[in-house]
Amino acid sequence: MTRKQNIALIAGGISAERQVSLNSADHVFKALNKDRYEITRYDSQTDIARIVADAPHIDAALIILHGPFGEDGTVQGLLELLDIPYQGSGVLGSALAMNKVATKQIYEKADIPVPPYLVLKPSDKIEIKALEKLPGFPMVVKPGEAGSSVGMSVVKHKKEIKAAINLAFKYDSTVLCEKYIDGIELTCGIIGNESLKALPLIEIIPDKNHDYFDYEAKYTAGLTKEICPARINKVLAAKAKDYAIRAHKVLFCKGYSRTDMILADQQIYVLETNTIPGMTPTSLFPQAARQAGFSFSELLDELIRLGIQAHKQHNKLKLMEGI
Repeated sequence: MTRKQNIALIAGGISAERQVSLNSADHVFKALNKDRYEITRYDSQTDIARIVADAPHIDAALIILHGPFGEDGTVQGLLELLDIPYQGSGVLGSALAMNKVATKQIYEKADIPVPPYLVLKPSDKIEIKALEKLPGFPMVVKPGEAGSSVGMSVVKHKKEIKAAINLAFKYDSTVLCEKYIDGIELTCGIIGNESLKALPLIEIIPDKNHDYFDYEAKYTAGLTKEICPARINKVLAAKAKDYAIRAHKVLFCKGYSRTDMILADQQIYVLETNTIPGMTPTSLFPQAARQAGFSFSELLDELIRLGIQAHKQHNKLKLMEGI
């Protein structure tokens, strides 16, 4: 009889997205095949010492963390030190994708189109006239490092700008002011290690009372309509998938990712790449995977397999360097 694999399910953490992480982990735990896996749950807020102590007996980890101190390479670095395989991107890819400013700059170098933007630091003087020119109103104001639209605002009038910037600064020391593009919201999941596969595109339609796919629209049942595959023509769909694959590569992502985009006037603008997409059966990445033939349980199996495969390849390279 084949031994069950010992899986560390790591969730919780200390970011503003802690509750989202815990909720996702509940769904992941329920979906994992208990005939294949022995699952131990860890909260990275309280259980780091337990992970270190248990490391010799852990076959692989599933990181279901969102935001700083989880999605940004910190936990990934710990697992690297402990020689534990894990799903998804490593330290570099996680850190780059988490930082929205670094992401924008890398996209631009790779000729991936992005909306006009401006970066602010706490010491910068807020000049309304300058913001009117770049990025211009309406604009999206958000923290440099955060997820789930935490600390994010759509600013339509000059009088709203200072409050929006102050809110964003509560979550990070860098604020991104980005041109608001009114168009069709799209997202594309990527899965694989060396060979990458783009999953079917999803079209996101927030409730009419929401200007964008904000925290409430993301996590309140019934407020958002999601259509998979997206209702766009084949040429634009192929371009969106190409951008998602290119974004995955230039950010040094591994295993899987999900890139968010806006389509307006036949032009696709890339917004950001998520290295640990939401993981409930109804989250965007699992929805697209289901269209591609993966049940939620099978998707988790594949992510674990890819994580172990990448870890073996990495260790093989380390051995070769030591020869």
